[in-house]
Amino acid sequence: MIKLTAKEEEVMEKIWQLGCCTPKEVLATYEEPRPHINTIATMFQMLEKKGYLTHQAKGRGYVYEPIVAQSDYGKSKFSSFVERYFDDSYLKVVKTLVSEEKVSREELLQFLNDLKSQS
Repeated sequence: MIKLTAKEEEVMEKIWQLGCCTPKEVLATYEEPRPHINTIATMFQMLEKKGYLTHQAKGRGYVYEPIVAQSDYGKSKFSSFVERYFDDSYLKVVKTLVSEEKVSREELLQFLNDLKSQS
């Protein structure tokens, strides 16, 4: 998956929320001061080149649709994060979550018991 810039990711998140949409519809989701419509249209073109969107002609314009699911993008970002900050060790991530009290010991034990019962 080709990496997105922060602005491309911001636009892509709005597209995922809307589903099939036009640049004008995405622009309407911004609060003032809004970016220029040409900026948003250029982002759509870049996202399409990077393989995140496809389009179909509708009237005098185009309607765009996401090709990459938000969950797939999130998994890819998470994998990169783990690789970069945790030496590609998911166990280090779990240890950090437990030590930072984001996941309790009891929750972790329950998760392990649930895994055992699925086997």
